[in-house]
Order: sequence, then C-alpha cells, then structure tokens
Amino acid sequence: MPELLTADRIEEIGSLATESPDPAALVAELVSAVDEGRVADPDDTGYVLLVATDILRQAGDLADALALATRAIAEQPDEDTFARSVRAGLLLSLGREDEGMAELTALRPLLETNPNATYLIEELAEAGHPDLALEWLTAALDAILARTRDQQHESEDAQDEAAAMIYGLTQRRHNLREEMGLPHDEYDNLADRLRAASNHALDALDDGPATLLFWPQAEFNALLLRWPALVESYPATWDEHRAQTERALVDASGLGGVDLGVVVGSAAGLAAFAEREGSDPTDEETQDEYADSLTGPDLRAWPPGRNDACWCGSGTKYKKCCLPRSRG
Repeated sequence: MPELLTADRIEEIGSLATESPDPAALVAELVSAVDEGRVADPDDTGYVLLVATDILRQAGDLADALALATRAIAEQPDEDTFARSVRAGLLLSLGREDEGMAELTALRPLLETNPNATYLIEELAEAGHPDLALEWLTAALDAILARTRDQQHESEDAQDEAAAMIYGLTQRRHNLREEMGLPHDEYDNLADRLRAASNHALDALDDGPATLLFWPQAEFNALLLRWPALVESYPATWDEHRAQTERALVDASGLGGVDLGVVVGSAAGLAAFAEREGSDPTDEETQDEYADSLTGPDLRAWPPGRNDACWCGSGTKYKKCCLPRSRG
C-alpha cells in the first residue's frame, strides 16, 4: 500500500526543489498523493499543490504551475487568498496581464486588513510591476492612517491591529523603495521611527522576552524522550510545535514583528544549563532562563523574507513553509 504523504515529507520535498536534477519527479510525488487521497492531513491538500506549483514555477514550467495553482484554490476555497495571489502572479508572468491584474485587484483590499497580505506586493514586484506595488502600499497606508485619525475611539484591539498594519506596510514599502533606488520620503522616515521605537519597546518589555524558545525536530524528539513529563507541556508533534511558534510570533507582531525571533534550544544544552544552575530542566522557569542564555547562532530573526530559508530550519523557503501555516 502506498505511503501517506506526511508534513515532514512535504517539507523535505520543498527543500530539495532547488537542487533536484528531476523536479518533475518531486511534483509527480506530490500530485499523485493528492490524486490518490494519500495526504496524511487532508487540510494540507491545497498546501501540497502550492508546493508543487512553486517547484514548477522555479523550473520555468509556468503553464503547468498555473494549472496546479488553480486546483489549489479549489481545494481550499475558504482560505484561498494566497493561492489566488500565486495564480495571479503566474498569469502576469505568462503575459495574461488583464486576468492577472484583475485577480490581484480583487485581492487588493486585503492590504488594509490583513498583515500577511504583502504577498500581493511580492507578486506584483516579481512580475515587473514595482511602481504599481509601491502605489498600492502607499494607498493602503494612506487609508489606514486616515481611518485611525477618524476613529480614535476604537477598541484597544482595533488600535493594536491598525498599528501592526502600519508597521508592516511601512517596512515593506521602505524596503521596496530601497530596492528601487528611491530617496527617503515621509513614509520612509516613519518606517525608521517605528523601527527604532519598536526596538526600544522590545528592549523595555517586562512581561517576557522578544524571542521564543524553539526546538528543531531532532531536539524536540530528544527533549520528550529525555523528560517524558514534558509531554504535557508541548504539542503532540514537532509540526504542531513549530506551527504554534509561528502563530505566537504573528500574534506578537503588533509590537514590531520583524524584530521578534526564536532561540534554538537543544536537549543537551538544557541539561547542561540546569545542572549548572542546580534547577529542574522540566520547570518552565528553568526553560525561560535557558532561553534567555541563548544568543549568537542560536538566535534566528523573524520573519525571514518570503524567499529566504524558513526560520524553522526545514531548508524550505518561508513562503511555502511556516508562512502559509500561520494563516489558518
């Protein structure tokens, strides 16, 4: 009986894509698992198709990539905005400008409501429309700032959400203008001020560190084997652990998400730390103090760029690893 396609295997395939001599074989493995109902978690079906889409896109097979992106939309109709943006980018790359722009324009309002929606900007920029991407970012900022001025009595949650949106949009706009070689303007100055203020706020936090303790897969397994009592404190699987960490980082991003991060722990490191401190390695306070002691190569900034390696260490690009899993 053919094996189920697990989350770990999906990530492994994604990490192999750029170096594989036969990307078509990787795509075939993914698509056949979908066709035969062998995706271990049915909720991953659309994601599997998007991983296959990205492999084809990198290989230059845009027509087949478009077909898979279209299929991914059908597989996840309730959470299809990312897949629709990928499809739109492929349409633009295939010269079907009217269709691609119509799709992205329909999604454009997300820039004012969804802090993750800058993937629309990535598709525009990658398709050779950086000026339009800049225009959309500027208009979204204008709208959100106007809304916050007109609605000063909104709830605290609404104000925090607006602040997170403004922070993320100014940083992405600032980066895009730098890539385009444009001089600073007022929003670039705002981006600099917000970043500086965010760094200061994070340094001054009294209720917890700006980083989260994260266990790579081998260390997660070693941790629970060495101290079985920790089973009650952690999710059932490593995949759930990293998804939980990503969601926590997203939730904290209102304080300045690009300055957040994870510190990478090891079972041996925790044991050595606990022995030095004469403390219990299964105690939450010990683990917090251990996390505070980790710096240098053990620290990974969050979020990485969409095309950079994912912070979780899978080797897969962030945009097709932990980023889409944070949108649930």
